[in-house]
Amino acid sequence: MAPAYRIDASARQIAEGLGADAAGDVWQGGTVVPGGYAPVILTTREKGRHLVPRQWGVPPPPRGEHLVPFVRNLDSPFWIGTLRHTQFRCLVPMTHYRRGDSWFTDPAAPLLAVAGIWRDSEIPSFAILTSGASGPLPVILRPETYDIWLRADIKIARHLIEEPPR
Repeated sequence: MAPAYRIDASARQIAEGLGADAAGDVWQGGTVVPGGYAPVILTTREKGRHLVPRQWGVPPPPRGEHLVPFVRNLDSPFWIGTLRHTQFRCLVPMTHYRRGDSWFTDPAAPLLAVAGIWRDSEIPSFAILTSGASGPLPVILRPETYDIWLRADIKIARHLIEEPPR
């Protein structure tokens, strides 16, 4: 079964819920699969937090054949440069994520923000950071950790991944 997540919220609802500008994004909600487009939240000095549509899954390394939707190894040469630069970090909004045949959400926080990174290579794309010894789970951030993920040095920000806040 292909990995997937859902965003059961419009761009306006995402922007309001996660403190961002919808920036004209027309997202109306739905399921996202690798290769599909979905909004992510970037931060720039000029625009602050704003939504941008991107493809889920970055182009593969030179010998790879498939899009890479997840960041699992923070020390991989494929990711390390991107992770070190705060301008390439993003928040990935979601309401549900799939693990196996089941869908999960957090009833206390129906709109989640997950740690992500973005790239502008051949295709504007993003990948979701995961953690978990029993299988990869998205790194769900709490509102008070959004700016740590988006702006802090990687030595500080990686603690959110290694010991994800729940």
